[in-house]
Amino acid sequence: MKITNADKINEYYEALVERNEDYQGVFYACVKTTSIFCISTCRARKPRIENVVFFSDFKEALIEGFRPCRICRPTENSQEAPDEVKEAVKLITDNPKQKYNDYEMKTLGFSPSFLRRWFQDNYGITFQSFQRMYRINTAFEELQKGKNVTDIAFESGYESLNGFGYTYKKLFGNSPAKTNGKNIILIHRLTTPIGPMFTCATDEGICLLEFTNRRALETEFRDIQKKLNAVIIAGVNDHIKQLEKELKEYFEGTRKQFTVLLVTPGTEFQQLVWNSLKKIPYGETTSYLKQAASIGREKAVRAVATANGNNRIAIIIPCHRVIGSDGSLTGYAGGLERKQWLLDFEKSNCRL
Repeated sequence: MKITNADKINEYYEALVERNEDYQGVFYACVKTTSIFCISTCRARKPRIENVVFFSDFKEALIEGFRPCRICRPTENSQEAPDEVKEAVKLITDNPKQKYNDYEMKTLGFSPSFLRRWFQDNYGITFQSFQRMYRINTAFEELQKGKNVTDIAFESGYESLNGFGYTYKKLFGNSPAKTNGKNIILIHRLTTPIGPMFTCATDEGICLLEFTNRRALETEFRDIQKKLNAVIIAGVNDHIKQLEKELKEYFEGTRKQFTVLLVTPGTEFQQLVWNSLKKIPYGETTSYLKQAASIGREKAVRAVATANGNNRIAIIIPCHRVIGSDGSLTGYAGGLERKQWLLDFEKSNCRL
């Protein structure tokens, strides 16, 4: 949304001049004289206020023809966690069984209200909820190794088995005893030039890569857990590390094919469609009609489109390369602006 309120414009301009970290990702400052847009912490020379237009979403800045600043890299760094958040997360991950209340966090130099707001805005949960989730995730891993439930509960900071069992069931859907034997899916958040993404991986490979603001993402999480008989917990493995490396190379324009292993549970028809997506060359497009014909299902265009929409691994399984028969952009879970960006990016790299 374009910001039109005069007081808000003055507030945002002051934050831009002061490089105020609290406004990182809150607004995008578009400079009319250079056609670039920045985030609040940008180190570049500041424009005059009359030459700046503010938007609340970077996608709108892209639609209006503004380009991301090469200094502050707004589409990547707008959602990057501030130092205080990184330090707080490190505190929790280094001490997964320790419970920190607001008073203790203040004593350690943190702002509980800032952490609460940032986590709520970026993850949809409070920092305290993140703490509980991480403690329960650690408990789940220990349960899988055969450790006693009572010992785990009290070591995790719970004063009773009932409290531990209630929180555990709320997160995993079952009691500690009933989740024993389930597989583990690790989830990790990463940033890209076109926005933050969630990736999930099992021991066998990547099973999900989606933009964090994709509609029905929670449904996808539930679906992948059910299909793989698994629970999702925060973490990173070698597949996720390889994915991050390959995605970085892709967005730098040096990688056109991915080699990271994938796990794609689905029907035989869905597998056929997703495999056909992988065959669309980098920098090229096809239509749903041509895609259906390529797998011998000329009359199943709608079913092919639906299977494309059920693809859980964006970019690597390139459903963004499928467009309408008339050349128009059609539905894309990450948003049509991102779809256009990816197509333009790949075409420009093919000419290099």
